[in-house]
Amino acid sequence: MIELSVNKFRANLKDFVDKAIDEHQAIRINRRSGKDFIVMSAEDWEREQETLYVLRNNPLMNQVAESLVTYEKTSGYKPTQEQLDEINRI
Repeated sequence: MIELSVNKFRANLKDFVDKAIDEHQAIRINRRSGKDFIVMSAEDWEREQETLYVLRNNPLMNQVAESLVTYEKTSGYKPTQEQLDEINRI
């Protein structure tokens, strides 16, 4: 994460916003008042929100945990080659 003062951020606003969007870099802006803030792309923020939703969804997390157990035992569902080909065409 990039950290910089609010003055440096303000002086180079476009460059830092482009970096946040193009390079998916979160930028922490330090203020004299001690109330820092973060600049990140909308895409990255939405991705973070989706991740938080999944992590808070207990039934979904249980399903993921069960899937991991079957994966580690290599006893999970194994699609046929025809099914894989169909999935890959989507």
